Amino acid sequence: MIKVLLVEDHELFRMGLSMLLNKSDGIDLVAEASDGLDGVKKAREHSPDVILMDIGLPNMDGIEATERIKNFLPDVKVLIFTSRNSETDILSAFKAGADGYIMKGATPEQTISAINAINDGVGWIDPAIAKIVFSNLNKTVQTGTMTAEDLICTKNSYGLTERELDVLKLMTNGLSNPQIAEELIITRATAKAHVHSILQKLCATSRTQATVTAMKEGLV
Repeated sequence: MIKVLLVEDHELFRMGLSMLLNKSDGIDLVAEASDGLDGVKKAREHSPDVILMDIGLPNMDGIEATERIKNFLPDVKVLIFTSRNSETDILSAFKAGADGYIMKGATPEQTISAINAINDGVGWIDPAIAKIVFSNLNKTVQTGTMTAEDLICTKNSYGLTERELDVLKLMTNGLSNPQIAEELIITRATAKAHVHSILQKLCATSRTQATVTAMKEGLV
């Protein structure tokens, strides 16, 4: 079961999400919070696997709450679930440690898929905000704000093997390591090793970042 903490200040919206999560197989809604401070407290108390986090929260916004929670629960997965799509909010959320970003206009099926994906270590970026993420990557290169190591990684040919390209394609399609292993008829340990190698070669610190780079560079 995936232990989920829901942090949402809008009561009716929170009730709707609570109903969705409670009736979804494989998900255990362990706690709810209506503001950022309480979200941090509940995260410490319940140690959830995934936190569904709004941004526009009272007392402490979801971005600051995400950063604080990641400091004492670095392995927890945070899925930003919001109506905000400004570049500032999106980039600040990922900088704070968010593992995924989904808009409140998403369907119930998409929401559950996103929760399952980030729980499996697969980054999730809502198509509605993907362009902003790609645009920021381009600006980072063009303005010269990358470190020397980043720049070297951007300019090289990455050196991905044919098998790693196969794995990368499945990663961008949202498959977890066990699913990749099944699809390619390899062991889970081998799939994990390939993913680790891909992250290193793409100079990525997460699957989300690797997916963004792969799509931006036309690797998949």
